[in-house]
Amino acid sequence: MMQRSQLQLSRRWVVKIGSALLTNDGQGLNREAMAGWVKQMVALRKAGVEIVLVSSGAVAEGIKRLGWTSRPKELPALQAAAAVGQMGLAQAWESLFATDGIMTAQVLLTHEDLSSRHRYLNARSTLNFLLAQGVIPVINENDTVATDEIRLGDNDTLGALVANLVGAEVLAILTDQQGLYTADPRSNPDAQLLHQVKVSDPAIVDMASPNGGALGRGGMATKVRAAQRAARSGSVTLIAAGREANVLVRLREGEVLGTLFEPDVEPMSARKQWLGSQLQSRGSLTLDAGAVAALREQGKSLLPVGVVDVQGLFERGDVVVCIDAQGQEVARGLVNYDAVESNLLKGQPTSAIEALLGYIEEESLIHRDNLVLS
Repeated sequence: MMQRSQLQLSRRWVVKIGSALLTNDGQGLNREAMAGWVKQMVALRKAGVEIVLVSSGAVAEGIKRLGWTSRPKELPALQAAAAVGQMGLAQAWESLFATDGIMTAQVLLTHEDLSSRHRYLNARSTLNFLLAQGVIPVINENDTVATDEIRLGDNDTLGALVANLVGAEVLAILTDQQGLYTADPRSNPDAQLLHQVKVSDPAIVDMASPNGGALGRGGMATKVRAAQRAARSGSVTLIAAGREANVLVRLREGEVLGTLFEPDVEPMSARKQWLGSQLQSRGSLTLDAGAVAALREQGKSLLPVGVVDVQGLFERGDVVVCIDAQGQEVARGLVNYDAVESNLLKGQPTSAIEALLGYIEEESLIHRDNLVLS
């Protein structure tokens, strides 16, 4: 089991702060609270820790500036609020860090930036260069242009993908809850706070509340999924109460606060981490029990014979989801044949590929090197 004292040795942190904290539950940016977190991040910097900040709050700040009383549902209105609010958010972080002589850089990302291998590598190079220059990148999803088709979904997910991207040892998610409880503490007075869990434990998904606040898109369930994604690169995830005094410094010193998610899974290669960041898919392949076992237990490639159904309109090289007979996701990966060809090949032995298609590109529908288990 990982010891919290080991956090003192960490040298790169991704810190994610949610909308409810940053905007004081929708009352505009809480600059006093932001100044407190800046002071803590500066203290970590002085202790030799590189910081990447994932900051929510743009939409909520925009709603406040525009004088609206609630979060709109229409996409153009949300994008307008993000555009207005992002100005204030970036300005606030820049001015607060500047008091300690620290430069910041605004980085806005969408799923497309992370789904393209070239853009993914470029983003990693840029962030690493900024960190080498002593700059703190302030990252948010580019809500002004993001649509449902390219949306990352929430900044917990973004924080995990950034942790993978930059190879952070720690992902610290500051929220308005103390951490992960055995049940929702807002409705169950007997709920117990868990101080340390393993990311591979299936029980933690059941414990997480699926509901987020009115301002943000993430609840505890998204934070648990973020911890599981961050573990792909070996990152430890800490979920803790952002309003706790000096919380970031105390966490790094090893104090038992919040919940520590221990990455008890084998870290993925850089390429598979990128594959794991593919949140959107172009279709699905339904697998029989034998194929599911071959993928999960033997680390095999997906062969056509193990596929019983094909859904979607995908091209060769697109991301597709592999599901079992119950519709549960098993894996996702880059497919070697398009949807029409995959339909022809499903249930067939590898030896039949050339006869069915007139050529053979690969013996597998998805090679194991291009496949990530869910």
